[in-house]
Amino acid sequence: MVTLASPDTMSAGLSRAINISDTYSADWNKWIRDILGVKLDPDQRLIVESIQHERRTGVSSGNGRGKDYTTAAVGLTFHYNLFPSKVICTGPTDRQVKKIVLAEMKNMWMNAKIPLGGNFNADGLFHEEHPNWYILGFKAMDKAIEDWSGFHSQHICVLVTEATGVEQETYGAIDGILTGTVSRLALIFNPNNTSGEAYNSIRSPLYKSHRLNCMDAPNVVARKIIYPGQVDWEWIDEKTKKPGWIVKISKQQMDKSQDDFKWEGNYFRPSDLFRIKVMGLPPRESSDVVIPLAWVEAANERWYKLMEKGIDFDSPKFDFRLGVDVAGQGRDLTVFAPRYTSDDIDMFAPLETHGKINNIDIAYMIRDKFRKKTGTAFIDTIGEGAGAHQRLEEFDDDGDLEGVSVSTKYSESAEGTDITGEREFANKRAHLYWQLRDQLDPQFDPILALPPDPELTQELTELRKAKKQPNNGKILLEPKEDLEIRLGRHPDKSDAVANTNDTCETGEIRWM
Repeated sequence: MVTLASPDTMSAGLSRAINISDTYSADWNKWIRDILGVKLDPDQRLIVESIQHERRTGVSSGNGRGKDYTTAAVGLTFHYNLFPSKVICTGPTDRQVKKIVLAEMKNMWMNAKIPLGGNFNADGLFHEEHPNWYILGFKAMDKAIEDWSGFHSQHICVLVTEATGVEQETYGAIDGILTGTVSRLALIFNPNNTSGEAYNSIRSPLYKSHRLNCMDAPNVVARKIIYPGQVDWEWIDEKTKKPGWIVKISKQQMDKSQDDFKWEGNYFRPSDLFRIKVMGLPPRESSDVVIPLAWVEAANERWYKLMEKGIDFDSPKFDFRLGVDVAGQGRDLTVFAPRYTSDDIDMFAPLETHGKINNIDIAYMIRDKFRKKTGTAFIDTIGEGAGAHQRLEEFDDDGDLEGVSVSTKYSESAEGTDITGEREFANKRAHLYWQLRDQLDPQFDPILALPPDPELTQELTELRKAKKQPNNGKILLEPKEDLEIRLGRHPDKSDAVANTNDTCETGEIRWM
């Protein structure tokens, strides 16, 4: 049972809403439908019912299933059906909280069937005459832990969007304010991690758990648009044809424990990317994973923020490194990974991919990238890359190259340790990838920014340590052939990115 706001304390428009709400107090979905004029699908309505009646709700979701849309509807419904009340919307980034969830709320508020009262600004919804009755949105890290105690209310609802990105310490503070007569906590997220409060909400008896699977979405099942703005059949079909999202298997290989599925007469095994973004399932990460998916996605978020500020890649402040992986046989691609570093920035521009091209053309393409800047090209010279590297050395002899070309051979012995100075490596491949791991590891305050790229994400997150490690304690990665089997292709993009961690002496061309 909810406590309705008092008509005596509100505007005429809001009073009308509450008078109507007498009919809907036992059913928030009716209020959302008739007052907000919002159409939710059956799965979304179950989530609304859960948040109305359950103290804690967890929602793991694929992309485009309307999780933030549902969150916005719940926030407004709680606010206008309980007085006084506080609705706190938080998450790991301002963009997610204010530009997505609060923006959805404001749009619903402005288009409600009747005037709902209050003033909506960038931080939420407020009533001048009632300072303890509001919706407030902010980035979780913007509030000190002790500040959360100020949000106590007899009616409190905390909505956490992208909940996997919020620190456990914050959840401890949230727990401390869930003491009102009506207290609700809803965690809404893509299940990026296999630890933390959001992951726990999937299986903990404290939470009522829901999953929004894109493959069950009404638009997908019906093959037509029933709910505008939600994921559709074409989007799913694209992902089943895109490298990095799935691996095609035979009917005989189908394994329910791997969440394999049939689509349009073919059989597929989902990658972690597909599991999270489409099926709303957590990744299959294990202790041998080198780079967790959450770390890559955090690097993607840093990339978005830098690009929003505007980056001049031609600025002389940047040290320029170009990672190059040259195509071999089959589906291999030639990949250029341009990396720009300065005192406070370390980021890759979008990766460039090219099909099978000859070594001379590759060398000319690399040379052209150094027309306006000096820097270093790191080329995998085991196989096809050797010819391109040799041609670049000839350019340098002719005075036609401003940069430095470094041959990167993964099989060579590794020099140096990891960032802690404790770990050593069996070969250069392990060292270069582990450096990338260190550059993404949250405990080291990373600044490395990676462009969003599904194939790169899959290649980085599929990489494992070798099952049998050397007796000397040096870290060894799994054979590249094992990774290629799972990917169904060569890890061209991740190799090009990792190559940029190789070393050289400025101004000197040498074989590593």
